[in-house]
Amino acid sequence: MDSTILISKYLKEYNCLYKEANEIYHEAARRLHLSDSAFEIFYALFDMGDNCLQRDICKASCLPKQTINSSIRKLQADGYLTLSPGKGRSMHIHLTDSGKKLIQEKLLPLIQIENDTLASFSPEECEQLLRLNAKYNHALRSRLSKLEEDL
Repeated sequence: MDSTILISKYLKEYNCLYKEANEIYHEAARRLHLSDSAFEIFYALFDMGDNCLQRDICKASCLPKQTINSSIRKLQADGYLTLSPGKGRSMHIHLTDSGKKLIQEKLLPLIQIENDTLASFSPEECEQLLRLNAKYNHALRSRLSKLEEDL
Protein backbone atom coordinates (compact mmCIF):
# COMPACT_ATOMS: atom_id res chain seq x y z
CA MET A 1 0.00 0.00 0.00
CA ASP A 2 1.35 3.44 -0.93
CA SER A 3 1.33 5.40 2.31
CA THR A 4 2.25 8.62 0.49
CA ILE A 5 -1.30 8.94 -0.86
CA LEU A 6 -3.53 10.73 1.60
CA ILE A 7 -7.22 11.53 1.60
CA SER A 8 -7.43 15.26 1.07
CA LYS A 9 -9.38 17.54 3.37
CA TYR A 10 -11.89 18.21 0.58
CA LEU A 11 -12.34 14.53 -0.23
CA LYS A 12 -12.97 13.76 3.45
CA GLU A 13 -15.57 16.52 3.68
CA TYR A 14 -17.23 15.55 0.40
CA ASN A 15 -17.36 11.87 1.38
CA CYS A 16 -18.84 12.83 4.74
CA LEU A 17 -21.54 14.97 3.09
CA TYR A 18 -22.31 12.25 0.53
CA LYS A 19 -22.66 9.61 3.24
CA GLU A 20 -24.73 11.96 5.39
CA ALA A 21 -27.15 12.56 2.50
CA ASN A 22 -27.44 8.81 1.95
CA GLU A 23 -28.12 8.32 5.66
CA ILE A 24 -30.79 11.05 5.61
CA TYR A 25 -32.64 9.24 2.81
CA HIS A 26 -32.14 5.84 4.46
CA GLU A 27 -33.68 7.23 7.66
CA ALA A 28 -36.54 8.80 5.67
CA ALA A 29 -37.28 5.44 4.03
CA ARG A 30 -37.17 3.73 7.43
CA ARG A 31 -39.60 6.27 8.90
CA LEU A 32 -41.93 5.63 5.97
CA HIS A 33 -41.64 1.87 6.67
CA LEU A 34 -40.00 1.27 3.29
CA SER A 35 -36.80 -0.44 2.30
CA ASP A 36 -34.29 1.77 0.50
CA SER A 37 -35.04 0.01 -2.79
CA ALA A 38 -38.83 0.28 -2.35
CA PHE A 39 -38.39 3.97 -1.60
CA GLU A 40 -36.40 4.41 -4.84
CA ILE A 41 -38.99 2.47 -6.85
CA PHE A 42 -41.92 4.54 -5.59
CA TYR A 43 -39.92 7.74 -6.10
CA ALA A 44 -39.10 6.76 -9.69
CA LEU A 45 -42.70 5.75 -10.39
CA PHE A 46 -43.94 9.09 -9.12
CA ASP A 47 -41.34 10.96 -11.17
CA MET A 48 -41.68 8.97 -14.42
CA GLY A 49 -45.32 8.04 -14.12
CA ASP A 50 -47.20 4.80 -14.06
CA ASN A 51 -46.34 2.29 -16.79
CA CYS A 52 -42.59 2.95 -16.82
CA LEU A 53 -40.17 0.13 -17.50
CA GLN A 54 -38.16 -1.73 -14.89
CA ARG A 55 -34.92 -0.73 -16.66
CA ASP A 56 -35.94 2.95 -16.35
CA ILE A 57 -36.29 2.51 -12.59
CA CYS A 58 -32.84 0.89 -12.46
CA LYS A 59 -31.34 3.82 -14.34
CA ALA A 60 -33.14 6.46 -12.25
CA SER A 61 -32.27 4.83 -8.92
CA CYS A 62 -28.69 3.78 -9.78
CA LEU A 63 -29.45 0.46 -8.08
CA PRO A 64 -28.56 -2.97 -9.50
CA LYS A 65 -31.08 -4.72 -11.71
CA GLN A 66 -31.29 -7.67 -9.30
CA THR A 67 -32.08 -5.39 -6.34
CA ILE A 68 -34.84 -3.59 -8.23
CA ASN A 69 -36.24 -6.86 -9.57
CA SER A 70 -36.48 -8.52 -6.16
CA SER A 71 -37.95 -5.39 -4.58
CA ILE A 72 -40.52 -5.09 -7.37
CA ARG A 73 -41.49 -8.73 -6.85
CA LYS A 74 -42.01 -8.07 -3.13
CA LEU A 75 -44.04 -4.91 -3.79
CA GLN A 76 -46.11 -6.87 -6.29
CA ALA A 77 -46.73 -9.63 -3.72
CA ASP A 78 -47.68 -6.94 -1.17
CA GLY A 79 -50.27 -5.54 -3.60
CA TYR A 80 -48.60 -2.20 -4.43
CA LEU A 81 -47.59 -2.94 -8.03
CA THR A 82 -48.62 -4.97 -11.03
CA LEU A 83 -46.49 -5.90 -14.02
CA SER A 84 -47.35 -6.17 -17.68
CA PRO A 85 -45.11 -7.40 -20.47
CA GLY A 86 -43.53 -4.91 -22.84
CA LYS A 87 -41.38 -5.53 -25.90
CA GLY A 88 -39.07 -8.50 -25.54
CA ARG A 89 -38.24 -9.09 -21.90
CA SER A 90 -39.23 -5.57 -20.80
CA MET A 91 -41.74 -5.25 -18.00
CA HIS A 92 -44.02 -2.27 -17.44
CA ILE A 93 -44.65 -1.35 -13.81
CA HIS A 94 -48.10 -0.16 -12.72
CA LEU A 95 -49.23 1.17 -9.37
CA THR A 96 -52.27 -0.43 -7.79
CA ASP A 97 -54.68 1.70 -5.79
CA SER A 98 -52.67 0.73 -2.68
CA GLY A 99 -49.47 1.87 -4.39
CA LYS A 100 -51.04 5.19 -5.39
CA LYS A 101 -52.28 5.67 -1.83
CA LEU A 102 -48.82 4.95 -0.43
CA ILE A 103 -47.26 7.56 -2.71
CA GLN A 104 -49.95 10.09 -1.82
CA GLU A 105 -49.66 9.57 1.93
CA LYS A 106 -45.95 8.86 2.37
CA LEU A 107 -43.89 10.04 -0.57
CA LEU A 108 -45.55 13.33 -1.48
CA PRO A 109 -44.92 14.89 1.96
CA LEU A 110 -41.24 13.97 1.64
CA ILE A 111 -41.02 15.44 -1.87
CA GLN A 112 -42.60 18.63 -0.53
CA ILE A 113 -39.89 18.77 2.14
CA GLU A 114 -37.22 18.33 -0.55
CA ASN A 115 -38.77 21.09 -2.66
CA ASP A 116 -39.04 23.40 0.36
CA THR A 117 -35.41 22.72 1.24
CA LEU A 118 -34.21 23.64 -2.24
CA ALA A 119 -36.53 26.67 -2.24
CA SER A 120 -34.57 27.97 0.76
CA PHE A 121 -31.61 28.38 -1.63
CA SER A 122 -31.40 31.09 -4.24
CA PRO A 123 -31.80 29.95 -7.86
CA GLU A 124 -28.09 30.64 -8.32
CA GLU A 125 -27.20 28.45 -5.34
CA CYS A 126 -29.39 25.62 -6.69
CA GLU A 127 -27.75 25.88 -10.10
CA GLN A 128 -24.29 25.94 -8.54
CA LEU A 129 -25.08 22.91 -6.36
CA LEU A 130 -26.27 20.93 -9.38
CA ARG A 131 -23.47 22.11 -11.66
CA LEU A 132 -20.69 21.27 -9.21
CA ASN A 133 -22.12 17.84 -8.34
CA ALA A 134 -22.50 17.02 -12.05
CA LYS A 135 -18.96 18.24 -12.73
CA TYR A 136 -17.56 16.09 -9.92
CA ASN A 137 -19.49 13.00 -11.05
CA HIS A 138 -18.40 13.46 -14.67
CA ALA A 139 -14.72 13.89 -13.74
CA LEU A 140 -14.80 10.96 -11.32
CA ARG A 141 -16.49 8.66 -13.85
CA SER A 142 -13.97 9.66 -16.52
CA ARG A 143 -10.96 9.06 -14.27
CA LEU A 144 -12.33 5.76 -12.94
CA SER A 145 -12.83 4.46 -16.48
CA LYS A 146 -9.13 5.18 -17.14
CA LEU A 147 -8.21 3.32 -13.95
CA GLU A 148 -9.88 0.20 -15.35
CA GLU A 149 -7.90 0.53 -18.57
CA ASP A 150 -4.63 0.85 -16.66
CA LEU A 151 -5.15 -2.31 -14.59
